[in-house]
Amino acid sequence: MITQNDIFTFLKTNGFRRDDKVTIHCSLRAIGKIENGADGLIDAFCAYLSDGLFIVPTHTWDTVVREHPFYDVRTTEPCIGTLAKVAAFRTDGVRSLHPTHSVRVFGKHAAEFVRGEEKAASPAPVGGCLSRLYEEHGKVLLIGVGHERNTYLHAVDERLQIPDRLNPDPFVITIRDYDGNLLTSPPFRTHFTAAAKTCVSEYYPNYKEALEYTGAVTYSQLGNALVSCCDARKMTDTLRQIWEKTDHDLCIAEAPVPPEYYRSN
Repeated sequence: MITQNDIFTFLKTNGFRRDDKVTIHCSLRAIGKIENGADGLIDAFCAYLSDGLFIVPTHTWDTVVREHPFYDVRTTEPCIGTLAKVAAFRTDGVRSLHPTHSVRVFGKHAAEFVRGEEKAASPAPVGGCLSRLYEEHGKVLLIGVGHERNTYLHAVDERLQIPDRLNPDPFVITIRDYDGNLLTSPPFRTHFTAAAKTCVSEYYPNYKEALEYTGAVTYSQLGNALVSCCDARKMTDTLRQIWEKTDHDLCIAEAPVPPEYYRSN
């Protein structure tokens, strides 16, 4: 069984500081049995990151849609797994008002970190919670999952203004905040790629070798799960270098990034 001390050892061994800002995508099943389950994992990360922030995605992009443009921060369930569903309705931390890509943030400055998310006009805009991991030198942990679940890479797409990533036809979303007030989002553009049959995130594993080569991703183990430890700033800088060299979209089909795009001469 994975205990809180095991999680502390994992974080310390992999160079995480007490003041780091860390987001996570996690398959609990891949880890194996955890003391106190999902709550135990959250408690352990929060305790270790005592001077930082622990950021758990509580996304609702599959239910807050054009046909049902409504998000209630108090009741709308996440669509992305057990950890998200547990985190979303805990009484500690603060869940953001982003209508499709909310997060619950745990830590001393959680409320400040999520402030203004109701003004987002896209899933991961510059200045938003996910994107700010770049400025904050944040980390992304992929525990038992691959880069197809690495939502931070959507923030990179938006930062680099990659073409054909947002739906050209926006709609407005109604948001109910913690006090029951109804807010209105700006015209909101969801993820959409005309050139791909599925979301571009399914092709984010194309970046795997490039991210390994530049040191943006290292590997570890937690329980039975392989863990990708990702540096937000290094991932962004690697993808910026790649996209400056390519003459075609790198995430509309399964194909590795050509090594000459990321290897220095």
